[in-house]
Amino acid sequence: MILTVCPNPCIDCTLEIEDFRVGRLNRLEDKIENTSGKALNTAVGIKRLGGDCLASGFMFETGGRRFERFLKNEGVPYDFVWMEGNVRVNYKIIDGKSMMTEINDKGDYVSTAGRKELLSKVTSLSESADTVVISGSLPSGVESDYYFKLIKSVPEGKRIIIDCAGEDLKQSLRAGVYMIKPNLYELENYFGRHITSIEEIKECAVELTGSGAQRVMVSLGRSGAIYTDGVHTYFSKSENVAVNSTVGAGDSMIAATCLALEDGDDMRTTLKRAVAAGTASVTTPGTSLFTREKYLEILEHLTVEEI
Repeated sequence: MILTVCPNPCIDCTLEIEDFRVGRLNRLEDKIENTSGKALNTAVGIKRLGGDCLASGFMFETGGRRFERFLKNEGVPYDFVWMEGNVRVNYKIIDGKSMMTEINDKGDYVSTAGRKELLSKVTSLSESADTVVISGSLPSGVESDYYFKLIKSVPEGKRIIIDCAGEDLKQSLRAGVYMIKPNLYELENYFGRHITSIEEIKECAVELTGSGAQRVMVSLGRSGAIYTDGVHTYFSKSENVAVNSTVGAGDSMIAATCLALEDGDDMRTTLKRAVAAGTASVTTPGTSLFTREKYLEILEHLTVEEI
């Protein structure tokens, strides 16, 4: 079983505007709202691929019932720590040139008691899990060392996969995890420099395997992804598909990665499955995730090379 922990759920509101102009009146062409949150997206992806998962994390009273309905419809079981307040709303503005502007809310306040309750819940729920995914930002009132505490609350011997950025990522590496999945932008922020080549990406990823992560998968958008254990490094290029939205692609990659690890796949196959899920995800509008059919279609055409 795979446990996914989402500290900061959200409603993603995608706004399509033909010619988005800052400081001017803009009229909507279309509007799509999806329940979201990185680890929740991963749980849905795991279920769509036929895996066994359980979703946990913080959930807020106002807006939270919508998540319950969605997860029940997807067949994803859940066990949340409920908080007063509102589920945050993130806005994705897509203009006619397919450029996307993101405006992300911080999330409502989480009490000290709520923070302690989630740590306890993660400990108990992890007992029956082989893999634990913790991903996404932290809500108001929660310090970055909470990622460290969440990781340390997981019993020893479990695979822990992390997808976060900035200080949260540093705290995760300090705790020690099985795998992290930064994108190129997050990798550049971590190292504080512009990265321009596959070789540089490989060097940075390999360095991270010596800094608290056993494995590193770097998502590169249209270019594919790199996966390394510090000794062997593999690259897979994405299939050329029509892109509707990139939101949720990284979460889909983690979903496929979790199942590949559960199946005992080698690194080549794991990367191939991850890139197939991420590529399939971008073909859907808004923040809707991939379909199993599209995933299998793309999987057939991908190749992996050692670099």
